[in-house]
Amino acid sequence: MLLVLPDPDPVRAPAQRRAARRAQRQPPPGPRATAAKARARPRPEPERGPDPGWGDRLPLEILVQIFELLVAAEGPTPFLGRVARVCRRWHEAASQPKLWHTVTLSPPLAGCSTKGEAKAEKKLLASLEWLMPNRFSQLQKLTLLHWKYQVRPVLKLATECCPRLTYLKLSDCHGVTPDTLVMLARACPQLHSLDLQHSTVEATAVVSFLEEAGPRMRRLWLTYSSQTTAILSALLDSCCPQLQVLELGTGLTRYTTPLQLPVEALQKGCPQLQVLRLLNLTWWAKPAGRGVPLGPGFASLEELCLASTACNIVTNEVLGRLLHGSPRLRLLDLRGCARITPAGLHRLPCQELEQLYLGLYGMSDRLTHTKEGSPLLTQKWYRTLRELDLSGQRFSEKDLEQALAAFSGTPGASYPALCSLNLRGTRVTASIVSSVISSCPGLVYLNLESCRCLPRGLKRAYRGQEEVQWCLEQLLTSPPSPS
Repeated sequence: MLLVLPDPDPVRAPAQRRAARRAQRQPPPGPRATAAKARARPRPEPERGPDPGWGDRLPLEILVQIFELLVAAEGPTPFLGRVARVCRRWHEAASQPKLWHTVTLSPPLAGCSTKGEAKAEKKLLASLEWLMPNRFSQLQKLTLLHWKYQVRPVLKLATECCPRLTYLKLSDCHGVTPDTLVMLARACPQLHSLDLQHSTVEATAVVSFLEEAGPRMRRLWLTYSSQTTAILSALLDSCCPQLQVLELGTGLTRYTTPLQLPVEALQKGCPQLQVLRLLNLTWWAKPAGRGVPLGPGFASLEELCLASTACNIVTNEVLGRLLHGSPRLRLLDLRGCARITPAGLHRLPCQELEQLYLGLYGMSDRLTHTKEGSPLLTQKWYRTLRELDLSGQRFSEKDLEQALAAFSGTPGASYPALCSLNLRGTRVTASIVSSVISSCPGLVYLNLESCRCLPRGLKRAYRGQEEVQWCLEQLLTSPPSPS
């Protein structure tokens, strides 16, 4: 076999040989020619694409501050768990305990059976056994939702890993024992707020907790039940002298037995109270007796809410006993309190009330409603009122006209602070509404639903300054409505 290899230096054509000899004779180019050549032929720029390492070059403290802003807006979960998977630097930033200061824990319950719920809680508990010791050392607010089987082990982990806990909320939770709450009170010396609304907790457990942590308690939320009396007795005995917020509401299954509230004893037991809410309760104040002086009052009270969907039996006398020593009151919610009259409100000592809610929703027409006296309210508080609710009140047209005329003010004076006005179902007229809108440029909510004296097409709620101003234009151009 014959193998033929090509010649490594084949014979060149004559033209190629002449070009090679000409190139050898030319001198090398000078610096100017080289620079000109470089300018004439610019170097192509590399294609710009995403920098895969920008996250690693961002300082850790800056990244933590960015995460803090997002956590404040969205919460730590599931945000921190997701960003921890981006890269090592982000994982290090998301692992900072100070980012995990507020946590809400709820097992997935959608479409789960009883056995599935127990399995889901057990699986989440296994994750918390690692998460709490490594992330929750600076936890301050803990909320547990819909725990029915493993709430005790979770609270036990909190006692071991969350020494800075200040707020605990248990919503729709079951199986809370007295020893668990007492251990939590001892292990968390800064715990001062407890929310047990809509949870099944024995009264003995709450009382034991208050006996341990009572001197530092600031806020307490409870659901009224047959066991509430024992908890109230502890409060009346000055178990929580520094308590500032007390809220007592009804659960999903309303407890029908009326609550007997000794007003004067509560004022002595909780003298620092700032917020008192008795929501949707059927209650009555224990009679003080003849010749018995008024109690010390709530000198620091700023909010009183006695709202109820049913007719409330609170009277002017009871309201006076509650608020006779409360000059700092800013919010008064008496929705459903049909027995409260403007004359009784006018006698209150508070001079700078900002929010007043007197709406009557779903009340029977057979009740005797007050038809006059509304000017007593606006003449006293027209300078400070920001929100006023007169929904369902039966004040006459003339009475309402005199009352709302207080917001017109005097020439040269500052504008009223009114920004929300609910006149639903009242006998307010177009001229009155027009005057109020013109005098209150800050008005952003106006409810005129079911106002019989207004033209058709305008009986609705207006939200925002644009809608309120549109309502004013329509009122000024619409023909008067027949009475």
